[in-house]
Amino acid sequence: MADYAPGVFHRIDFARTAHPVQGQVRWSPLKSLWWSGMAAGWAVLGTLYFSWSAVAVFVGLCAVTLCLGHSIGMHRKLIHDAFTCPDWLEKVLVYLGTLVGLGGPFTMMYTHDTRDWAQRCPECHPFLSHQSPILVDYVWQIHCKLHLANPPQFNFPEKLTQSRFYRTLQATSMLQQIPVGLALYWIGDLGWVAWGVCGRVTISIFGHWLVGYFAHNQGHRDWHVEGASVQGHNVAHLGLITFGECWHNNHHAFPGSAKLGLNPDQFDPGWHVLRALQTVGLVSELKQPSDMAERPELRRFAAPEKRKVSAARPAF
Repeated sequence: MADYAPGVFHRIDFARTAHPVQGQVRWSPLKSLWWSGMAAGWAVLGTLYFSWSAVAVFVGLCAVTLCLGHSIGMHRKLIHDAFTCPDWLEKVLVYLGTLVGLGGPFTMMYTHDTRDWAQRCPECHPFLSHQSPILVDYVWQIHCKLHLANPPQFNFPEKLTQSRFYRTLQATSMLQQIPVGLALYWIGDLGWVAWGVCGRVTISIFGHWLVGYFAHNQGHRDWHVEGASVQGHNVAHLGLITFGECWHNNHHAFPGSAKLGLNPDQFDPGWHVLRALQTVGLVSELKQPSDMAERPELRRFAAPEKRKVSAARPAF
């Protein structure tokens, strides 16, 4: 196994018995039926009760849950602790992240860290690397789970295990859509529920997979992580709709940075929201690459023209 920077994967016990390749991909009934049911509800009810107001609700809730919840709350705060904020604000952001529909805080942390651990090993299961053909990867990621024969031991932080709020949020992650659906029905109609819940969850899960697939297969790279079996790629032109999460090569290089779009042409809405929250005093200590510990395995391309659009090793 490769060596890892302290603090990046501190929740994983790197036992020599853990192996990122040996395992089987199996159909996950709950995962598959969750997405399929949401997609069916959106297709049927969203068509029967279509309205432009329902579409507006869909767009607005997607922006709030994906930006504030998934990108800022789950990813940059809960998983990477890339900034400081009051406990109540962190809980609100993580709650919004749970509404995305990908899972509760325990699920998101475990899935993220396990995938990152495997990708930084010298070899990696194609489920965790997104290296299979796109249709195969779609079926695997949306409808299946990988069961590693020898997974690493995972240690959840005390702020999750000792928090009744986070434990409850994890146990009821799917049920959290019900209050949102009831509120949308009370304010609007079934069309608002179909688009604001079913459509939003369907697109959020599908979009999370699709962006992740391309972010591990094509796009320019400024950085290369020596010894890692999988490299991240920056996917151009998707900064707005991914709220900065498309700059995945930057994230592989500096996982603890709250700023994902590092170049002037890399639009990062999540970072701008954090800066606005910093201005009003709600967040502080926003970490950037300059605050990160040096990683000896990290290499930068010598010139822009050296950047590759594939996972091939660069010339430095």
